[in-house]
Amino acid sequence: MISIDQIKQLREETDVSIIECKKALEKTEGDIEKAKEILRKWGQELAGKKSSRKTNQGIIESYIHPNKKIGVLIDIRCESDFVTLSDDFKTLTHDIALHIAGMKPSYVKPEDIPEEIICAEKEIYKEQIANSGKPEKIMEQMMEGKIKKYKEGISLLTQPFVKDPGKTVENIITGCVAKLGENIVVKKFIRYEI
Repeated sequence: MISIDQIKQLREETDVSIIECKKALEKTEGDIEKAKEILRKWGQELAGKKSSRKTNQGIIESYIHPNKKIGVLIDIRCESDFVTLSDDFKTLTHDIALHIAGMKPSYVKPEDIPEEIICAEKEIYKEQIANSGKPEKIMEQMMEGKIKKYKEGISLLTQPFVKDPGKTVENIITGCVAKLGENIVVKKFIRYEI
């Protein structure tokens, strides 16, 4: 039997609806940690279903670092005005702007990186591993790994989130999609630094 205290605890720790918390606890026979995992999985499934929905509303958030030498403007979209007014959406937008200020991404997602930039990086990596003495196949794998890491490092959605490095920015957005029930998309951002 699932107690109200268990549901309350899971709700406080995850901010997911009471009904979903109860379902997850029933499925895990009261194990809160397993219930959190189930809620995360359900959240990812929900985010996948919502990702094709149009995002015609949203806000533009600005962040100016206290030293007044770094500034960020970010355009984040969602489906309705109702969500744009929510504290969760405003907090998400502010936190992502803060992340951009600190982590200096160049693109929203890896697919946005121009091919000529990838080619230039490949040339640099070829020179670095050319004299490694490794077999051709190993060098190709090394090259793929370096390129993947490079793309993840300069793309906002694949960077480790500055406030929780165990998650990517995309994971944080997915969690907010699950909580708010609407598709959320980072359209673009601009980062200034003196």
